[in-house]
This record gives sequence, C-alpha cells and structure tokens, in this order.
Amino acid sequence: MQIYEEHIAEPGLVVLDITAADEETARAVMDGLQQRWATSGVTPLWRVPGEEGVRARVYADIRRPGLPGDSGSLSRAPRVRVSASS
Repeated sequence: MQIYEEHIAEPGLVVLDITAADEETARAVMDGLQQRWATSGVTPLWRVPGEEGVRARVYADIRRPGLPGDSGSLSRAPRVRVSASS
C-alpha cells in the first residue's frame, strides 16, 4: 500500500500499519488508538494470501486527543484528508 504525502505532511501525522493474529485483536488495537488520538477510526481489515494474520491501516493525528465514546474520526481535523489506498 502506498503512503501519500498528505498523510505525513507535517509533524504529528502518522500512518500505522497493523498486523494481528485475528480480527478481534486488530479491532481492539484500532479502538484503543482512537481513544488516545484523532484517527481514521476502525478501518476495514484485509488478509494477504499466503501470509498469516489480518491487516489494517490507521491514519492518526497524535497532536489531537481522541474523545472517549467518540469514533476518533479525523473528520474533526479538516486539514487531514483520509483516502483509501491499495
């Protein structure tokens, strides 16, 4: 997957690639991240044929706190555009 410059264009913006043994673990990690920071939320999971585990990609702005009970969506940070990439 390609990382676009807009996702890391300034300090505090990160792209996190998650690999976990199962979907429940990956979703728990993404949920934890969105409680801490503004993120793209719980994103779709995918598998790579022939490789173990499930994968996900999360975009985060570590300068902005996540809100308990909130989706943690980066929509609260209009300067960051999150787009699907493959």
